[in-house]
Amino acid sequence: MSFFCHQVSYTTDARNRLLHDPLDRFEAIRSPIEKLGGKLQSSFFVLGPFDVLVISEFPDDVSPAAISVAFSRGGAIASIHTIPLLPLAVARDLQSVSSPPPRAASALAATAGR
Repeated sequence: MSFFCHQVSYTTDARNRLLHDPLDRFEAIRSPIEKLGGKLQSSFFVLGPFDVLVISEFPDDVSPAAISVAFSRGGAIASIHTIPLLPLAVARDLQSVSSPPPRAASALAATAGR
């Protein structure tokens, strides 16, 4: 299973409905997650450039693009930015791999001449 962070912005209509029934808007998020076999781990209202931050878990074969499309189908979501998350244990395992990831390797090469 893979974890994702979703930065969600509601439509104006959905935001207005949120004022009358806050729980109703979380269903707009929960439903697309569960339809793809995922699980809603945490959700938070945000004071910032988006309305809600959601942490979800999905089967490994579900892509971030599929998640974004599923969210958009309900009509309550104006925009969503989906970010794959890397659990700390997985990051530690990657450190023990003999060759660093390509971006890390190029960063090491760039600093090697200093």
